[in-house]
Amino acid sequence: MKLLGNLLWCLLGGLVSALSWALAGLLWCITIVGIPVGLQCFKFASLSLFPFGKEIIFAGGAPSVLLNIIWLLVSGLPLAIAHAAWGCILCITIIGIPFGLQFFKIARLALLPFGSRVVTVG
Repeated sequence: MKLLGNLLWCLLGGLVSALSWALAGLLWCITIVGIPVGLQCFKFASLSLFPFGKEIIFAGGAPSVLLNIIWLLVSGLPLAIAHAAWGCILCITIIGIPFGLQFFKIARLALLPFGSRVVTVG
C-alpha cells in the first residue's frame, strides 16, 4: 500500500515538492556557511519524494531553535505556504485527503526542519 501511495504521490505533486526542497538545498549550498542547511534540505527532498510510511519526530535544543529561526526567515515560510496550499487543494476531494495530509506534514517540517528526525514506520 505504501508503494502505491508513493507512486500516486509523485504524480499528485510529490515530484514538484521534492524539486522545491532540492532547489532550496542548492541555494543554501552556494555559500560555505549554508552547506549544513543545504544537506538537510536534500534529506527532506528525499522524504518529500516518498513520504508514505515515514513519520517525523520533532525535537531539538538551542542550536536547532536558532537555526530554525534563520531558516524560517530565509526559506521556510515560502516552502510551508506552498505545501499548505497544495494540501488544501488536495483535501477538497475525498480521494486527495491522504495526499493533502502528507503535504500538511511536510509543511510543518518546512517550518521547523532542524532538530527533527525522519523515522520509517512499519
